[in-house]
Amino acid sequence: MIDAHQHFWRIGRGDYSWMDDSVAAIRRDFLPEDLAPLARAAGVTGTVAVQAAPTLAETEFLLSLADGCPSIRAVVGWIDLGGDVPAQLARLAHPRLRGIRPMLQDIAETEWILRPEVLAGLAHAVAAGLRMDALVTPRHLGAIGELAQRLPELPLVIDHCAKPVFDGSDPGADWRAGMAALAAHPQVFCKLSGLATEWGPGWSAGSFREVFSHVLGCFGAERVMWGSDWPVLELAGGYADWHAAAADLASGLGPDERAALFGGTAARFYGIGED
Repeated sequence: MIDAHQHFWRIGRGDYSWMDDSVAAIRRDFLPEDLAPLARAAGVTGTVAVQAAPTLAETEFLLSLADGCPSIRAVVGWIDLGGDVPAQLARLAHPRLRGIRPMLQDIAETEWILRPEVLAGLAHAVAAGLRMDALVTPRHLGAIGELAQRLPELPLVIDHCAKPVFDGSDPGADWRAGMAALAAHPQVFCKLSGLATEWGPGWSAGSFREVFSHVLGCFGAERVMWGSDWPVLELAGGYADWHAAAADLASGLGPDERAALFGGTAARFYGIGED
C-alpha cells in the first residue's frame, strides 16, 4: 500500500510562507518518525513525499530525508519552471526525484502554466523523465486541459481532486464537467486526497461519495490513487479516519481496483519499483 501524497517539513528552514495563524495546529515539525506509526497502523509500506514550499532548498530537504528513509519511495519537488530548468535538474539529480509541483493554486494568473517559458521548462522536465503534480482548484481545470493537449507526453496528476467547493456533498456541475474533460486525456491521473481539509471538521465517508463516484467513473481505478495529505489532514481529521473513509468508499470495488487505488496506480505513475 502506497500513500501517494504526504508532506514533511522542518519549520526552522524558514520557507513555508503559507503557515500563518490559520494553520497554527500544524505549525510544527513533521518528520518521518512522526508518520511511521500512523502509516504502519494503516498498512502503508511506502509514501510519495510532496513539496510544501516553492524553493529548491525544499526539494533538497525532501531528497535528504529520502536518503535516510527507505519508505519514501518517491519525491515530488519544486523547480522554477521559468528559469534554467536543466541547471536546476542537474543540481537536484537524485533517483527518488520523480516529479515536480508548481504551486498553481497560489499563483493569481490562472493560465500561468501555459506561458511559453513555462511550457519550455516542462518540456525539459519531460525529457528528464519527470511527472507533474497539479495543485489546482476548479478555476484551473480548463488550463490543465489545454496543458494536457499541448504536452501529451507529460504525465499529470490532479492533486486533491482539484479541491472541489462543496455545497453539502455536491461538488458542482462545473467541477464535474471539468474533471470529465481532463479524464479524456489518457496521461492525466487523479489523487483521492485533500478532501477532508476542503470539507472541514465534521466530514464522513458519505461526504465524499459523489466526488469519489464521479472521479472513479471518469478516470477508472487505474488512474486514481489514494493519498493522505498528512499532516495538512490534521486540520480536519486523522490519518486512520481518512484511510478508513477511503476504504469505505472503495468497498464496492473489486480486488484489482482496490489494489490499484491503494498502491498500484501510484507505483505505475511514479515509477516506484523501477529503481
